[in-house]
Amino acid sequence: MLRDSNPPAGATMMIPTYLGAAIYTEDEKFQKIQFSDLDKNKADYPRNADNGWIAMLEHYFLSAWLPPPKTPREYFAKRQNDNLYTAGVIAPVGAIDPGKTTSISMPLYAGPQEQEKLAELAPGLELTVDYSWLTVIAAPLFWLLSFYHEWVGNWGVAIILLTMTVKLLFFPLSAAGYRSMAKLRLVTPKLQRIQEQYKSDRQQMHQAMMELYKEEKINPLGGCLPILVQIPVFIALFWVILAAVELRYAPFTLWITDLSSPDPLYVMPLLMGISMFIQFKLNPKPTDPIQAKVLQIMPIAFSVFFFFFPAGLVLYSLVNNILSILQQWQITRLYGQPTNSDSATKKKSKEKQ
Repeated sequence: MLRDSNPPAGATMMIPTYLGAAIYTEDEKFQKIQFSDLDKNKADYPRNADNGWIAMLEHYFLSAWLPPPKTPREYFAKRQNDNLYTAGVIAPVGAIDPGKTTSISMPLYAGPQEQEKLAELAPGLELTVDYSWLTVIAAPLFWLLSFYHEWVGNWGVAIILLTMTVKLLFFPLSAAGYRSMAKLRLVTPKLQRIQEQYKSDRQQMHQAMMELYKEEKINPLGGCLPILVQIPVFIALFWVILAAVELRYAPFTLWITDLSSPDPLYVMPLLMGISMFIQFKLNPKPTDPIQAKVLQIMPIAFSVFFFFFPAGLVLYSLVNNILSILQQWQITRLYGQPTNSDSATKKKSKEKQ
């Protein structure tokens, strides 16, 4: 197998996917062979074994030599010349008698990274679907995504159902985080007054804020920790949608005819930016003015980034944001809105003057 290091058509820096060789043996399991390692002679090849396979990977597709099990072979991977790399296998032919001929054959797979088919061809071949370091979480998520697709027959709807399922599983954690943010939102005016009162003494300001948190029974990190626990799952879901060849040319609805390509009308990225802005409004207002400005810019920046993301990824992010807004809005509504009695008093006194 011979190829250069140029990324396939449609690949962008915004969506990093693996391009290079890979090898699998029973002893060492799945390993990537980076082209950069071959450039620096860091890869330990050739390698002898009696099992496994060697492949060349790119986004959605692969080619792989699949020698029969329990037969000796030698795997190799090397840099051929500038920007050209090769990987393959050498298998012994055996003794050939004078005047005789013999032949040797070896299966070669070249095609899409469809996990069910790959798992049937050779042990570990399904690992060529690149889920980064979250394969343990991503593999079950893809199984559930495929299950929903078999049920509804539309990958876009399957993404929505999968996102709703994950959101439902983490509902108690999300609720705890949003409750903490709702409480923090109520005391934001008091925090602002403390900042104004002790703006020349940061140590005293910090102490006063800690006393307020203790008095109001608020954990300032309570809104962050439940969300942090969920991050690996949502990143894994991101990689599932990014790596699934099944989404290539898969239509969703109306103008979304390919979930693996960006939204041609940029409607979903814009909606996602609006959803992020609404979330920002529901969150407690940062007491730091610089942080507040950064958070105001983030919805715009993310919208621009998502212009280049596959529609399937944007759909997942949009649905997740909408569900988060509904949950956060309901919890914030139950806790009420913050009041600033001191500001109201000051306003009345100014009016009297």
